[in-house]
Amino acid sequence: MTGPRIALVTRRPQPERDRDLPVLARALDEAGAEVRIVGWDDPGVDWAGFDLALIRSTWDYSWRAEEYVAWAERCAKLTRLANPADVVRWNTDKRYLGELAAAGVPTVPTAYRAPGDDGELPPTDGEFVVKPTSGAGARYAARYGADERDAAHVHVARLHEEGFTAMVQPYMRHIDVTGERALVFVGGQFLHAIRKGAVLAPGTAFDADKVSHPGVRPWTPTSAELDVAVRALAAIPGDPDLLYARVDLVDGPDGQPHVMELELVEPNLFLGIHADSLPLVAEGILKAAVC
Repeated sequence: MTGPRIALVTRRPQPERDRDLPVLARALDEAGAEVRIVGWDDPGVDWAGFDLALIRSTWDYSWRAEEYVAWAERCAKLTRLANPADVVRWNTDKRYLGELAAAGVPTVPTAYRAPGDDGELPPTDGEFVVKPTSGAGARYAARYGADERDAAHVHVARLHEEGFTAMVQPYMRHIDVTGERALVFVGGQFLHAIRKGAVLAPGTAFDADKVSHPGVRPWTPTSAELDVAVRALAAIPGDPDLLYARVDLVDGPDGQPHVMELELVEPNLFLGIHADSLPLVAEGILKAAVC
């Protein structure tokens, strides 16, 4: 008998920075799976020919969000998609942060400005961040001082021109000291965590390239961090069957962890930092492919 047929879904061309992809493909192949690395928008892919389509580094989705969500919904009708299409739709729009906050999950306070909304930015007495609600890798994100509101208005206008809703958040100053922590879950169980430095430097233009994971190193989460991450996952609508999840946390003004992002679509799992986790991830994927 042949093993399960698994599509590892990426973008075209395959991103060089996806270090998880080759090691994951090799581990699944060695475990007996038939593995193909395919682009999500490749019209030649027969999705019905796979037992599982596993979304990995589809990092161009944010520029084509509607097209991407439509693909996920089509793919899910032909094979098992991980994570599920309804999760893809919900998680590719960062307005979900408002839903998490409404559910009582500590989150970074966020205001939204959609195209056509009043152009005024929310009041702030310190630094703040502007970014699109559909984005990855700090793309089109920038940090502003309280006296840089004119530049921030230009940024918001550019986002609106390109059809994006802008989100405005206070800059969480603790990130410059305690960094950002990412907690990875597989099959609903905590797997490992990393800590990285701040991504947004003062004065960096919103359309400049940025290093999305500076200074990554292993991290042992605190009980407070684990608690917030579990609460965030429990607040996802519909109690979906998640194969993987990543909860990104920063410290708020009170020094306690707050959700910055909930990564359920194409997160870096940092398998290069946590090589011991690779067999567990591969096992979870194989189980999902044969369910």
